[in-house]
Amino acid sequence: MMKLNTITLALSLLGLTTAVQAQKSTPLFDGKTLNGWKPIVGSAPYAIENGMIVGTMAKGSPNSFLVTEKEYGNFILELDVKLEGTETNSGIQTRSHFNPAGNQGKGMVYGRQVEIDPSARAWTGGIYDEARRQWLYPLELNPKAKSAYKVEEFNHYKIECIGNETKTWVNGIPVAYVIDTVDKTGFIGLQVHGIGNNLKLDGKKVYFKNIRIQTENLKPEAFPKGIYTVNFTPNSLSAYEKANGYKLLFDGKTNAGWVGAYKTAFPAKGWSIANGELTVLPSDGAESTNGGDIVTKEEFSAFDLSFDFKLSEGANSGVKYFVTLSEKNTGSAIGLEYQVLDDEKHPDAKLGRDGNRTLASLYDLITAKKEARFLHPIGAWNSGRVVVYPNNKVEHYLNGVKVLEYTRGSEEFRKLVALSKYKVWKDFGEAPKGHLLLQDHGNRVSFRSVKIKTL
Repeated sequence: MMKLNTITLALSLLGLTTAVQAQKSTPLFDGKTLNGWKPIVGSAPYAIENGMIVGTMAKGSPNSFLVTEKEYGNFILELDVKLEGTETNSGIQTRSHFNPAGNQGKGMVYGRQVEIDPSARAWTGGIYDEARRQWLYPLELNPKAKSAYKVEEFNHYKIECIGNETKTWVNGIPVAYVIDTVDKTGFIGLQVHGIGNNLKLDGKKVYFKNIRIQTENLKPEAFPKGIYTVNFTPNSLSAYEKANGYKLLFDGKTNAGWVGAYKTAFPAKGWSIANGELTVLPSDGAESTNGGDIVTKEEFSAFDLSFDFKLSEGANSGVKYFVTLSEKNTGSAIGLEYQVLDDEKHPDAKLGRDGNRTLASLYDLITAKKEARFLHPIGAWNSGRVVVYPNNKVEHYLNGVKVLEYTRGSEEFRKLVALSKYKVWKDFGEAPKGHLLLQDHGNRVSFRSVKIKTL
């Protein structure tokens, strides 16, 4: 019996030791010196006060950074941060880099940044790609996490970078989930945001403490179900996305699941599939005169649809939903449309009412409220999203930012239809279910990463 108890105790201790090793993290800041850190870019000073790194905002300085001398790949980083005031922001750089020639020779930091945002926008914990791709995960994608941040208090951040996945928590609340193939390693940095010549912010401080990192025996912490994932790996689904009910509508290789509108087969011409892209080929810029629109074989009612699209210069297309194919039309099939358009060079952007035919708008009905800084240029990939809830509330997103919402069948919706080109169609946009459609408008437009979850 004694021998058995001894073995049991030994095994218990071994398990405990293993658990401790799996959880082991080390300080990145010793509380006394800035050994292992260096300031780059900007002139905001960093000092040590009461065992904390304190950055002070400086008038006239661009964004300033204190970065690790060492680069890190896979890690779990935890720290506490307090930002004075609510009129500016800060951030934590991960797997980031320095370009000495950037910013006209003044030097530039670029890479993924975890946002610290005390403003009313409340995007703390979201992921921004500093000086490169801009917002990757704005908190429009996870609005429940907006309440995690505590103004003028220390907030605890956990950042998990393992493989291609980055996940963030603020005060224990899961916030952002990004899957990205860019940057396998890089430094960690603490930002003091530039304030221009704002005298009101001059001298405000950012406090960083309890900075610890774990680089071995990493065990990912699971996110709860239902949090939207931004996946930059084309035409793929992560295990988390699959567990959340997403499926690909385009596999990157074939036309499986798609047919021509009003047809029984995929168009023999006018569309191409190459390099993981589903592309409508240019003709004369007219609606459905070459290959024609394509639609899903399956019909959908309540859903969360995501898609990437790439416009050529001056191009026009669209992603339609609740397409019943019951209306006979000489041009494109009829349905609610997420407009895909070059706003600058296609004349349709100037038609309609108050810009309701511009990019990401509900075509001819509701104008997308978007800011230029959230747009990617023509020839680059943009991400669209349409969410239709079981109660008929609908949302449009562009690059993660919500640009409009409405309710199908509401009095307001019907008034808009009555003012539009769709007034001739009875009960337009109110079908209980319908196909999804990619439009042939005679211009070259490519699609990829088309995925959907039924709600």
